Amino acid sequence: MEKTDIKNLTLSGLEAFISGLGKERFRAKQIFKWLYQMDAMDFDEMTNVSKEFRAVLKERAEISNLSPEAVEASEDGTRKYLFRLKDGAAVESVLIPDEGRNTLCISSQVGCAMQCAFCLTGTFGLSRNLTTSEIVNQVCAVKREHPVNNIVFMGMGEPLANLSAVIPAVQILTDPDGFQLSTRKVTVSTSGLVPEMAELGRGCTVNLAVSLNATTDEVRDRIMPVNRAYPLKELLAACKAFPLPSRRWITIEYVMIRDLNDTLDDAKRLVRLISNIPSKVNLIPFNEHDGCAFKSPTQETIDRFHKYLLDKHVTVITRSSRGGDISAACGQLKGKLDQMQKD
Repeated sequence: MEKTDIKNLTLSGLEAFISGLGKERFRAKQIFKWLYQMDAMDFDEMTNVSKEFRAVLKERAEISNLSPEAVEASEDGTRKYLFRLKDGAAVESVLIPDEGRNTLCISSQVGCAMQCAFCLTGTFGLSRNLTTSEIVNQVCAVKREHPVNNIVFMGMGEPLANLSAVIPAVQILTDPDGFQLSTRKVTVSTSGLVPEMAELGRGCTVNLAVSLNATTDEVRDRIMPVNRAYPLKELLAACKAFPLPSRRWITIEYVMIRDLNDTLDDAKRLVRLISNIPSKVNLIPFNEHDGCAFKSPTQETIDRFHKYLLDKHVTVITRSSRGGDISAACGQLKGKLDQMQKD
């Protein structure tokens, strides 16, 4: 009999599983807390569960786990983790410390099918979706070494192309009996899958980040093929319709690429595009990597763009480059290790 990986189950799913074993549903909360608050990796650690029931669980279920195969540490405190999965595939997570809090950037797919022109992960293509357990186990693994205060689904993959695993993962992360994170502390990013944005909003309460990266369909078509299916007008309408709790904003991610989308005209168009959307803007200077001809904008260009948005009363931050002395961009560590194995 194939065992059930209980880290694929939300609390309600675990309750149903426990009921199917003929046990009281409240046992699910006990087990859930052991998994995510006490990081139990074996049923025998669950001392408030009877020995008899632990034996049943060991026959019918398993507790999956991830350990990093490689870790790179930057001088600025950023840490990059590579996790090898059961089938030999690999994904990455990045821990970013900032002003007394740690943000963990996690992956949702092995590779990515979106083929954004500026993204290294897209060059790998899509191998498969991650399971819910493979998503939450990234968090479990990093939490063994460092506290994690914020989660962002901005690692490898397009999270909204894997909602069947991402929504349960968000529910586990924000469950009071799970990781206990506030919904304000979990953000899901998308390149712009419009129907799935609505599905995400129906399935869980979470912050939304949208990778805009261009202010015209012409440029966005060039760098983000998803725009051909869901052009700017449709994407921005979906942003406006996304269910936001009180005093929440959508984060507009804008990767600045030299001489492509970094002009003052782009800044003016950006202000117009988001004028009726509760939003804040993250300006992200392009992180140059081998095999991509795009260049980072100059500091003068970044500052001018940033100032224009501020002057128009747009809430904006420019994301400082982190982990520049390690394989910082998504996919760089995986690419490096894959090449070493080939050599």
